[in-house]
Amino acid sequence: MKKFLKLYFLSCLFLSSMTFFTGCSDDEALPQLTGESKQFVLFNKSNPSISGTVTISKRNDDATLITVQLNGTSAGGTHPAHIHANSAAEGGAIALDLSAVDGSTGKSETVVKTLNNGSPITYDQLINLDGYVNVHLSVVDLETLIAQGDIGINELTSTSKTYPLSAVSNTAISGTAKFTKRVSGKTLVSIALTGTTPGVSSIAHIHLNTVAQTGGVVVDLTPVNGSSGKSETSVNKLNTGAAITYDELLIFNGYINVHESATAISTLIAQGDIGKNELTNTSKTYTLSAVSNNAISGTAKFTKRVSGETLVSISITGTTAGVSSPAHIHLNTAAQGGPIAIDLTNITGATGKSETSVNKLNNGTPITYEELLNFNGYINVHQSANNLATIIAQGNIGSNTGNPTTVNYNVTNSGATSYVFNGNGLTNSNNPNLTFQRGKTYTFTVNTPGHPFLIKSVQSTGTLNPFSDGVTNNGSSNGIITFTVPSNAPNTLYYICEFHSSMTGIITITN
Repeated sequence: MKKFLKLYFLSCLFLSSMTFFTGCSDDEALPQLTGESKQFVLFNKSNPSISGTVTISKRNDDATLITVQLNGTSAGGTHPAHIHANSAAEGGAIALDLSAVDGSTGKSETVVKTLNNGSPITYDQLINLDGYVNVHLSVVDLETLIAQGDIGINELTSTSKTYPLSAVSNTAISGTAKFTKRVSGKTLVSIALTGTTPGVSSIAHIHLNTVAQTGGVVVDLTPVNGSSGKSETSVNKLNTGAAITYDELLIFNGYINVHESATAISTLIAQGDIGKNELTNTSKTYTLSAVSNNAISGTAKFTKRVSGETLVSISITGTTAGVSSPAHIHLNTAAQGGPIAIDLTNITGATGKSETSVNKLNNGTPITYEELLNFNGYINVHQSANNLATIIAQGNIGSNTGNPTTVNYNVTNSGATSYVFNGNGLTNSNNPNLTFQRGKTYTFTVNTPGHPFLIKSVQSTGTLNPFSDGVTNNGSSNGIITFTVPSNAPNTLYYICEFHSSMTGIITITN
């Protein structure tokens, strides 16, 4: 009997041990994380102190654990969270409800095997989803977002490019357009402006060509919110439907316009070149001197683009509002004169400014920034299309920098017989006839003691009938006489000695 009881006790002990070990094996069979995970950033929205992450973790039972962790939430708060279709910039319907975030911990955890519509979804599909996460303030205030972030193929990389957007109609409004590359190769275009007006929605687009050239709309961007000065647009195609990647946008021939509003499209508040039209820090500024009006002068700035093309920016002071002044680059120096090589954009009288994107001459010959800086040329700015003969500003450019914009003659005398000219192609020339152009400046460096040098409208001695319009120091016998030929100058003038009729010549005036 004792032997039987001993065997019975050992049998029970064995069965108890088996039950214990079987229980341990069941615990190990519970779902476990594999260690494979992907984390995405959740950015602040309505409250700058709240931000965090969403971590998607793979489990060994074909399910996925989605963990939202926020910093800055408050105890007692409950914040609904969802995964939506598309990117945050595009917006989209809810694809998956997540557990609400507990304000006390800032945390929520959701185990996922299917989307809301019942479609199965795996870990690999979730980390490559075309989606984004929204975390809302509360059930009764779903419109207020406290955190948001793109996930899957919409995740933003660290690769980006920022372009300046300059003020146009309002100097207080300017900013940037930031292009950020997504994992998918798409682009997030983020505009940030300062000085915008709350309650005003400002229309924005990407246009073809440069700001200076202008062109049609190729990509509609999300309007800029006046309260925040911001807009975000996910771009992967042009308005025509043609696909475009981040890398292609960075070499795109385009610019951005931001308009005041849908009802004031003609008013631009910010503008900037993008892609290959981006302006570099390489530039050269030339002086444009006064010609017919001493109050008008300025500069011509040549700025190199990423493409190697040139932005020619003319800025002059003293112009008249309502007057449009044609401008050109000519061959040769201003003193020599020459034909037009490049048409420039007319100067607006109200601003005194014009901008022209230059990549070729009028004859179609390509020209780069470096070639323009070595070009044999000068710039003329004319009064108006109806008064091209009057030049209001002028300056040498390129290889002619430092060359005089005026033509000078050195004048001596041969007794009382003749004036002797040297310079501008003349060597010891007695009483030569001269040809001057309206709008250009000529100087006579006179050393003719006893023989005052006069520019006159009549070929006669004495001091009557002097031509004084545009002439300074007329009648000097020792000094510099300057003659800027006005647009209304007669076709024929004369130089002559005050005392001797043999010392004279004809000045023919042309355009």
